[in-house]
This record gives sequence, C-alpha cells and structure tokens, in this order.
Amino acid sequence: MHLGKSYRLTEFLIWTRRQIYALVICGSVPVILYKYASMTWLSVPFTIVVLLGTATSFIVGFKNVQTYNRAMEAQDVWTEIVGASRKWGQLSCAFPSERNLSRELICRHLAWLTALRYELRSPRIWESMTRRFNLEYRRHYHVPEWETAIEDVLTNYLSSTESTRALASPSATTAILSMQSDCLKSLHLAGHMNLSFYLELQRATGDFIALQAKAERLKNFPYPRQYATISALFVRFFCFLFPFGLLQEFDKLNSGASGLMHGNMIWLVVPCSVMVSWMYTSLAQVGESTENPFEGSANDVPISTLCAAIERDLRWMLGEPVEHAAPEVIAL
Repeated sequence: MHLGKSYRLTEFLIWTRRQIYALVICGSVPVILYKYASMTWLSVPFTIVVLLGTATSFIVGFKNVQTYNRAMEAQDVWTEIVGASRKWGQLSCAFPSERNLSRELICRHLAWLTALRYELRSPRIWESMTRRFNLEYRRHYHVPEWETAIEDVLTNYLSSTESTRALASPSATTAILSMQSDCLKSLHLAGHMNLSFYLELQRATGDFIALQAKAERLKNFPYPRQYATISALFVRFFCFLFPFGLLQEFDKLNSGASGLMHGNMIWLVVPCSVMVSWMYTSLAQVGESTENPFEGSANDVPISTLCAAIERDLRWMLGEPVEHAAPEVIAL
C-alpha cells in the first residue's frame, strides 16, 4: 500500500506510458488517412462517440466502485485480524503459570499469520502482477513472501514436527489452527487452564477461522470476469472510435485559422484524443490494479507490514526485545 502523500505525475505517466503510445498511434492513423489519403468518409458522427463515451464512463465507474469496495473489505478483514491477534496475546499471557506456554500459543499464532500471508500472496491466473507495467513498478518495493520460502520462516515459530505437519497438509493455515485447538484442549485437560479460559480461547480460534475464510474469499473469487471483460472492451472500442469522431469537428476549425495552423487544425485531433482517452484507460488500469487486494501490487493491503506489527506487539507482551521498523512509502 502506498503510504506517501500521493503518486507523482511522472510515476503515473511512466506507469501508463504503453497506453499513451497506443493512443498516439490510434489518434494519428485516422488523421493521416483523412488528410493525405482523402478518406473523408472515415469521419464518425460525434453524437455516436458521445453516447459510447457516456456508456463507457458508467461501466468503468461501476467497476472501479466495486474494486474499491473489495479493497476496503480486505482492509476491514485485516483490521479485525490485528485486533483479534492482540486480544489473543493478552489472553495467552494472562493465565499460564509457565511462561513457555504463553510463548508456545503466541508463536503458533504467529505461524498462522505467516501461513496466511503466504497463502494470500500466491499468484492467481486472473491477477495483474504479470502485466509489464506492474512488473516494472516492482523495482520500487519488495514482497517478502516472494523472497523467502515459507519453510524457512515457519521454523521460527513452530517445532520441526509441527512445521512439517502443517506444510504436508492441504492447507497450512487450517492445519495450524487445528494444532492450536488441540493444544488448548490438552492444556485444559492437564489442568493448566480453567473452563472459562479454555472456552474463550477456543472462541478466539473460531474467530480466526472465520477471518481466514473472509480473506480467502477475496483472494479466490475475483471481480466477475464478465464485467471485467465488457469494461475492457468498452474502453478499447471508445479509444479506437474517439479520434474518428473528432476528424470533422477539427477540420471545420480551418475556416477560422490562419498562418501555420490554417489547413492543419485537424492535427489537434491527436493530442485531444490522447488526453481524453488516457483518462479512460488510466481509470481502467487503476481499477485493474486495485481489484485483487492481496496480489502483491503497490496498492495492496499491507499484510506483511501488519503481520510484522502484530509480531512486535505480541513479543513485547512476552517481555521479549522488539525492533521498530523504519516507515516505508510503499508498505507490503
């Protein structure tokens, strides 16, 4: 997630430059054919272009609202995870007489957070991180889950037996929560916690299962492909047709022009069509980079940073030394 004041205009222009190149070509070809090949029949009534532009703006706006809602829902889910994790830390530190039991419960919870963020960062075919504009922008930040294997990280929190068991299961996150539940049961039967504490911690484990399911739903169920497809088609068709609708309008301006611009007013079709079309393509590109809130883009929910903050809080509760991370402009 970008935590600075705003994206710079130069960043945005570089990020969308391929779209700009295509729009320049799309605007230049009709002008050349109209002016030098005398294909005046290429002109399209401007009313048709206006109607298409209106329809396109509605569908692009609808998509962006829905993708924004997905991003906000993902933030809400992780806000709940942060709060529930702190509550888990307080409960874990409250009851055991042995400090190592508190540490075991907290470390297993940190292992669950680790497995969850690795699961959410795994790629899906509909995500946009393989697009060239996103691959290039990745030089501004790093994604921890793509740089270190989960096997190397889980061993910081789990025993080798538990780590192997979790990684061998179909879902490491579910396996870790299951092990946590089994551990709570064993501690209760051994007399290390009374019934009320046991029920409270089991209830918290159930809450983590529900929050995990919410995050997995956002990860595994993309913005409906039919809406994404029709939105992309509308934008492309509008950007293609828009210069043709401007040809006759700018050609009429030659009657009032003088000097160098007399007879050349039609060339203004290129910058005007590029500017207007760029607004549509940029909105579509921003929506595409926002619709998958865990894919690893600069607009993601910063789950890695949140997990690091949770770990600092829980280790402080255990009385262990913690390091404060330096603030970043783009936090993942």
